[in-house]
Amino acid sequence: QVQLVESGGGLVQPGGSLRLSCAASGSLFSMYVLGWYRQAPGNERELVASITTGGSTNYVDSVKGRFTISRDNRKKLVFLQMNSLKPEDTAVYYCNAKFAPTGNPGPGPGYWGQGTQVTVSS
Repeated sequence: QVQLVESGGGLVQPGGSLRLSCAASGSLFSMYVLGWYRQAPGNERELVASITTGGSTNYVDSVKGRFTISRDNRKKLVFLQMNSLKPEDTAVYYCNAKFAPTGNPGPGPGYWGQGTQVTVSS
């Protein structure tokens, strides 16, 4: 069982930066594939960035070069550094963890945090 708590959202002007954090409780944190998703009003939830147990990262095209996902297994934290923010980045951002003892996550939705609002507006 994993509980996830996001923080770091807020209101920022276009071109600004935010750093989201997700703190996890529970054991075997290093065996989870971690991801940041976002959902804007009227849109489906989309995967923004993910990081494997080995540290490999993947990003949706719209954030490549602007966002960076990282993890600290010792502190059970996952981060999303967001730079050069645009109004279209406005959404609720969710942290997700999927158990992957072999490196590949199993079926199922995994665990979700409660989300943190990011608003990019002048």
